[in-house]
Amino acid sequence: MTRAERRVDVLIVGAGPAGLAAGAELAAAGTDRVEILERDRQAGGIPRHCHHGGFGGPLDRSLYAWASATGSAYARRGQTGPDFARRAVADAEAAGATLRTGLSVTGWAGERTVDVTGPHGLERITARAVVLATGARERPRSARLIPGTRPVGVYTTGELQQAVHLYGQPVGAGAVVVGDEPVAHAAVATLRDAGVDVVAVVTGRPARGPGRRFGRVPLLTGAAVTSLTGSPRLTGVSIRHEDGRTTTLRCDTVVLTGDFIPDHELARRGGLRLDPGTRGPAYDSAFRTSRPGVFAVGNLLHAVERAGFAAQEGRAVAVPVLHRLAGTDVVDGGRGMPLAVEPPLLWIAPNVTGPHRIRPHGDRFLLRSARRLSRPRLVVRQDDDELHRRRLLSAVEPGRTFFLDTEWLDRVDPDGGPVRITVS
Repeated sequence: MTRAERRVDVLIVGAGPAGLAAGAELAAAGTDRVEILERDRQAGGIPRHCHHGGFGGPLDRSLYAWASATGSAYARRGQTGPDFARRAVADAEAAGATLRTGLSVTGWAGERTVDVTGPHGLERITARAVVLATGARERPRSARLIPGTRPVGVYTTGELQQAVHLYGQPVGAGAVVVGDEPVAHAAVATLRDAGVDVVAVVTGRPARGPGRRFGRVPLLTGAAVTSLTGSPRLTGVSIRHEDGRTTTLRCDTVVLTGDFIPDHELARRGGLRLDPGTRGPAYDSAFRTSRPGVFAVGNLLHAVERAGFAAQEGRAVAVPVLHRLAGTDVVDGGRGMPLAVEPPLLWIAPNVTGPHRIRPHGDRFLLRSARRLSRPRLVVRQDDDELHRRRLLSAVEPGRTFFLDTEWLDRVDPDGGPVRITVS
């Protein structure tokens, strides 16, 4: 089969919030050939099937104080997910970016050359800069190693939202939601939109207070799903409480929420160095990966943050990409000092030190913890030197991002060992 070969200035892989925002910003800055590829038939990413409001509102903007959202479509209060997605697509196309859907990037044929498969055949596209914005996905039942039968009625949040909002499919009568991260609220709302009674929300995390409800739904804390039962349709979810008691919740639907993992297959195939904590590409404050000219943004880097968070990263990557195109980028992209965390911390992002003139995320690093921490003291060390020590003023909750300032970066020895962040 004949393979068409083309060249562009910037190739963006993924047309979710981050990819679309990057395309809009780069095209608006005058970059001639900006192309965004999306494997789905419709661009917009996860927000397309999130019909609740709150997209692009103040909670999203506050995460990145350094990226001004004034006058931007992403800063409008109260948008639903589909509204947000439509506006993001419109902004990218209006700025002059070329958006192509129904295409899959299947591999690499060079440092910035990729192979693409679509309805019209094979292509090989070479770019002066590549931006990976492939996002994240929830781990399904198989990856969570939940035993039992294989009945109908088992969903991730994304599968549920697509079934209800995109395809209008019936879901069931009674559901159990597993997980209590913010996405679980969206799952509960979607089930109610579909007329499904939510039996309970189940989480392995301990109770954070005297209440044991998730909104108006019973919240079972300190509980683990041990089995799914029923055939051909789900009939129950078996759980084990932390005190050893077992219970079977009768339901015909279960939604497995949270437990996101970066969609890193393309990055891995390209030999990009992955961070062991985030499981996405290792990157510095300029969004540069270990491969020169290849950048990464959005939830591919830190699963998972809000859509507005990802969009602002997409806009922010335009500056280092433009430096790359102009030949004014510094030469140490992806080769800075690794940053690592120790338990109970899960990850830090960015996870490589970058140019000192570019500070990450408004002079803040992003972190996550595996468990609740009450006003923890964060300590930054390199070899035998303590670079920074500071107590946070509030508690840290699992599944929620918190921040570490950057004033210690100038004290990092470029010839020393890895920098480690611990909880004292």
